[in-house]
Amino acid sequence: MREPSGARRQRILGVVGSRGAVRVSELAAELEVSVVTVRRDVEEMARAGVVRRGHGVVRPVGVAERHVAEPVAGGAVALVVPERHTYLYEAVHGARVVLEEAGLRVALHIAPQVVGAERPIVERALAEGARGVLLAPRWRSADAEAADHGWLARIGVPVVLVERRPAAGSAAHAVDSVCSDHWYGAHLAVDHLVGLGHRRILLAARDDSPTARALRRAFAEIVAARPEVDDWGVVLSAPDAGPGPGAEAVAGFADQVRERGITGVVLHGDVEALMLVQELAAHGVRVPEDCSVVAYDDVVAGMGGTPLTAVAPPKAEVGKVAAEVLLRRLAGERDVRRVELLPTLTVRGSTMSV
Repeated sequence: MREPSGARRQRILGVVGSRGAVRVSELAAELEVSVVTVRRDVEEMARAGVVRRGHGVVRPVGVAERHVAEPVAGGAVALVVPERHTYLYEAVHGARVVLEEAGLRVALHIAPQVVGAERPIVERALAEGARGVLLAPRWRSADAEAADHGWLARIGVPVVLVERRPAAGSAAHAVDSVCSDHWYGAHLAVDHLVGLGHRRILLAARDDSPTARALRRAFAEIVAARPEVDDWGVVLSAPDAGPGPGAEAVAGFADQVRERGITGVVLHGDVEALMLVQELAAHGVRVPEDCSVVAYDDVVAGMGGTPLTAVAPPKAEVGKVAAEVLLRRLAGERDVRRVELLPTLTVRGSTMSV
């Protein structure tokens, strides 16, 4: 049953009175209502003189401004993401909602597919007055990642890495980061297939991003520790899915599935998954009757001719939490945060028991 507005406003008043200052977005989450509803309640309460409104923040009447942990309204946050990276677009939206609610403008910058493209973009944004940075470097290789650690640690304004985590012990080890727990995502995929009776499992994955490399490492660790799995392997999911020429090749993927008796595959990312399912069909391998498929990303996996069972990293939530971490830094908080959020599994028509 819908809660009466009067009761909800009493709850808002109680929370604000006990904490001194609360963000509208936090109130909405705690009260399990929309931000729009809370904002409307707060406007009415402010007109009645029982609370004070700020930029995305509610305060009790009489609380001095100096006690409020809130960034000064105005200015821009630079949000830097790779070109043609649909996976991160939901994260961008999640971050934008939080930052604009706090009174900050989001300046979106698209980094081209060139090694080291992010650094000059960030430096230009800082020269233009950016107060903080949300950054998702492409990092096609481990060497490219290592090359960025030094300047990342010296940016000079609050910076939060989005779906990226610098290597332990590196110069950027203490940079804030928010990302998906891709080990858990790989576990969801493997556990689902093993639970359906699959004992021969193949991962076809990219190898040109931190997400891809984390997924490949996790998959290998997980299947090697599952005694039920008789045969497993890892191949590239597309000819251009690596940082450079390598021994792996996606050619013959369907042949490997047939010749090795593979009955379950995990495919990263969605576009490659849909194309590889088409390749299987062209070679007479039916999904899911002959081979079950789990996609990883779940951006367009459900749109295939056979909607694909998929692991979905919490993309929008990653962006939202990254923005919240950045706001805390802008408000003066010094504690470094390294946040991991759990993916979820959506079962569709591409998996079945053997």
